Amino acid sequence: MSYKAAIIALSDNASKGIHEDVSGSLIREMISQEGFDVSVQLLLSDDPAELKKSLIDICDNKKANLVLTSGGTGLSQQDTAPEATLAVLERQVPGIAEAIRVESMKYTPRGMFYRGVSGIRGETLIINLPGSPKAIKETLGVILPVLQHGVKIVTSKND
Repeated sequence: MSYKAAIIALSDNASKGIHEDVSGSLIREMISQEGFDVSVQLLLSDDPAELKKSLIDICDNKKANLVLTSGGTGLSQQDTAPEATLAVLERQVPGIAEAIRVESMKYTPRGMFYRGVSGIRGETLIINLPGSPKAIKETLGVILPVLQHGVKIVTSKND
């Protein structure tokens, strides 16, 4: 079965056209190879209200079974993706973010600064990824093999 995925890249500079969004395109390529159908791809500024609104729309209007965000997971003042995501989640899935942190720290001790979260809203699995293309390749590669299974569980009706 093919699941619908949404990608939300967060970058003030890319959203203003100062530089190209490489992260969103990379995520699209990687998840498409795993059989996900990308139904939504957005490029947003680092505004938490905008991210919350987009996540709610995608989840509640069943536009995607999986949402991957990139960027906004570090320590700077504008890095608010985790807070915006937590505000819309119904349940957390901390093991995904833990796996991303562990994998990231294999490459750099700065991986411990990744603050991303993951969880469920309705029948949608939401995962915050780091923003750099290098970090996306390293960390998304670790969770990709289990994403189809996770999404299947989230979208299943278990009575």
